Amino acid sequence: MHTRRIGDRTVSAVGLGAMPLSTGDRPPRDHAIATVHAALDAGVTLIDTADAYHRDATDPGHNELLVAEALRGYGRDASDVLVATKGGHTRDADGGWGLDGRPEYLRRACEESLRRLGVEAIGLYQFHRPDPEVPYAESVGALAQLLDEGKVQMVGISNADPGQIRLAREVLGGRLAAVQNEFSPDFRSSEPELELCAELGIAFLPWSPFGGKHRHGGLSERHPVLEEVGAARGATPFQVCLAWMLAKSPTVVPIPGASRPENIRRSAVAADLDLTPEELDRIDRG
Repeated sequence: MHTRRIGDRTVSAVGLGAMPLSTGDRPPRDHAIATVHAALDAGVTLIDTADAYHRDATDPGHNELLVAEALRGYGRDASDVLVATKGGHTRDADGGWGLDGRPEYLRRACEESLRRLGVEAIGLYQFHRPDPEVPYAESVGALAQLLDEGKVQMVGISNADPGQIRLAREVLGGRLAAVQNEFSPDFRSSEPELELCAELGIAFLPWSPFGGKHRHGGLSERHPVLEEVGAARGATPFQVCLAWMLAKSPTVVPIPGASRPENIRRSAVAADLDLTPEELDRIDRG
């Protein structure tokens, strides 16, 4: 598989978004672990998780625990796998989403993630979403301290606008490694953030690259050009979609979610699909 860079780490050009393995109608545990193992078998070396990827108050940190279990039980060396997790989102007893960007909360969240992942330092720790009740520089400053203390190896931010990207980079003294924002053929409003990351040499990790769980199945209906290009290239619309994203910039590393082994295997193939300028232009024009 082709590779990309996140900070000082080399990772697969396509990662695994592990969220579907722990939320909503998640698969059985053995099936979920098989999905992670299928990703590793396909050459995936980036797994994205978060402390808030669980159902409700009964299973906090479910996704981090699952990813850690899958890596331990892989049976082969997985030391080159970069596990990226996030803090700053919260879940209430009923599974509702909240925010907490206070420095003291983020420090506690990081400590809990370290425990669940069973590591001495988190490979990539990301501020999950801005908290309007807390100055952004204070939240990012907490991650800078964790980086200085060696509790995390790299820092990223998520759901950020260009101003927040520049501010985070300043607070971190130029050490901002990644930005994780929603981006797909349906959601192109984060293209300015993608372009800024390309300019600054920061990895850009598109989440929900197929439009999200509830829109996933209709991707080719909404964007028939993906199916047309795929038919000519012997690829699925989803593989064409990922290849289109990868062509946007060498800093782009999509993290498609998967809850079945066959889905992440198909997504991984997209890393080696090179589209022509004409095909890319057709997709851009929709």
